[in-house]
Amino acid sequence: MSAASLAHARHVLSGNPVTALAFGLFALLVGTAILGPALVPFDPIAAAGPALQPPSARHPFGTDAIGRDVFSRVIAATRLDLGMAFAAVAIVFACGTLTGAAAGFFGGWTDRIIGRLADTIMAFPLFVLAMGIVAALGNTVTNIVIATAVVNFPLYVRIARTEASTRRGAGYVEAARLSGYGEAHILFREILPNLLPIMMVQVSLTLGYAILNCAGLSFIGLGVRPPAPEWGIMVAEGASAIISGEWWIALFPGLALMIAVFTFNLLGDGLRDIVDPRRRT
Repeated sequence: MSAASLAHARHVLSGNPVTALAFGLFALLVGTAILGPALVPFDPIAAAGPALQPPSARHPFGTDAIGRDVFSRVIAATRLDLGMAFAAVAIVFACGTLTGAAAGFFGGWTDRIIGRLADTIMAFPLFVLAMGIVAALGNTVTNIVIATAVVNFPLYVRIARTEASTRRGAGYVEAARLSGYGEAHILFREILPNLLPIMMVQVSLTLGYAILNCAGLSFIGLGVRPPAPEWGIMVAEGASAIISGEWWIALFPGLALMIAVFTFNLLGDGLRDIVDPRRRT
């Protein structure tokens, strides 16, 4: 990133405290995902003390039904949940943006084929479709990522298609044609860079949904397999214990899940302002 881009990013963050908070929480989540599993006080998949102990100095988040330290499991789960969400969103961002932009820019049969594919996916309830994909392929991390990418594909296609179709007759596109550039060059060098601001907002929102989708699949038993530390699994394991008074087992992974989704929802506006060339003055 150039010095001008860094200066612009600092200007955006300093002018909007909520955006600065979102980026701070994002940095904390990423740092926890990278360093957390190596710094946790206990093995997240092994018993660390007596079962069902409430929060204490030794176990800040208490222990679960088999004595595992909930704090260590919540921290270790950050890497897995964020990793699955980032992988799924990276796949759907690349595929959905490119195919949607091609549909909107070229029109014709390209638009019809890609549009029908997106409509077919949208015809199903998205979480039910994700459940079906994982149930058919098997509940592995790779298949969870694929299912999450597939259910978000129509969102990217529709946004990119709409934006590209409104820009294909713009003055800078006509100028590129008059300069002798081919359609593929115009798509990649003129259309796609101008779609980046709106797609960045969608990326941020989709990250939050992707985390919820992965956790939801784990909650119903179609996600990551125990004893792997994952927020959805931990909430599911602790849900039945709330009635008997062991509230901490589900509360802390639920809070971590809520903070992650909250962070990515707030991040969208900041990302749009940073990457939007019209905001660079």
